Amino acid sequence: MGSLNVYSVLVVLFLTCGAAMATMENDQIIKENNCETKMSLPCVLEAFTSIFEKGSISNKCCGKLVVLGKVCHSTLVKRSLENPLFKYLSPATIISKSIQTWNNCLALIDSPSPSA
Repeated sequence: MGSLNVYSVLVVLFLTCGAAMATMENDQIIKENNCETKMSLPCVLEAFTSIFEKGSISNKCCGKLVVLGKVCHSTLVKRSLENPLFKYLSPATIISKSIQTWNNCLALIDSPSPSA
């Protein structure tokens, strides 16, 4: 449970301070698409954990990620990688996990529900 609190602090730090460290292009995309306001903090944490650490994302948060959109998803991941807190991470690994998370969520949302 302690690690969840650490991630909460990191995500809040990312959301509040990340703009100062991001490139102008990413900031513009995020602002124009209202990317930072489209997901709840618990879902942001799930998505963040599934991409930057080892974890999974719930069906509910997958739905919110898909609604967030591919442009916002990709841009927020890129901006996170620009943050010095994550300089120890492999960008190729994170981008791969980001694509995998996106594709898994998209497939889950696009798949038909079993009939009751």
